[in-house]
Amino acid sequence: MPYRLTELNAMPAAEFVRVLGGIYEHSPWVAEQAAAQRPFADLGALSAAMRVAVDEADEAARLALLRAHPELAGKAAVRGELTAESTREQQGAGLDQCSQEEFDRLQQLNRRYLDKFGFPFILAVRGYDRAGILAEFARRIDNSPAEELQTSISQVHRIAQFRLHDLVSG
Repeated sequence: MPYRLTELNAMPAAEFVRVLGGIYEHSPWVAEQAAAQRPFADLGALSAAMRVAVDEADEAARLALLRAHPELAGKAAVRGELTAESTREQQGAGLDQCSQEEFDRLQQLNRRYLDKFGFPFILAVRGYDRAGILAEFARRIDNSPAEELQTSISQVHRIAQFRLHDLVSG
């Protein structure tokens, strides 16, 4: 059910965090920090407050945020343990319909990526198909750790932007 910004602005902080705590995957601290800055004039201001909370967090908090994300078509997806948002996003990109070859390739890339960077590959998959996701995965695995950290944080912000727009109207 979409919420109106006026409703979010008027909610007790705990309710605000309950509603928006999943915008950044398993990281309600982002919504907690944004709650203290209400009221927001528009959705852009709310989004910006959440983005700043992440961007100004220390490296340990940013890494924890990245590590809270599931692998694409990974073990959590196979076991049905994704959040509702992640399930919709991965299904929307067709990751629940992978051929065995695609699934095996994703698993191989997931392992290589995690071994190299220490967090799962993160991509805002909306607008991608399986082939596009595999191509982006293969392209980014050669990035430097610093470059990939920044790219992944940018992707987390994109995911959050999509989720916020899905959840908030007006």
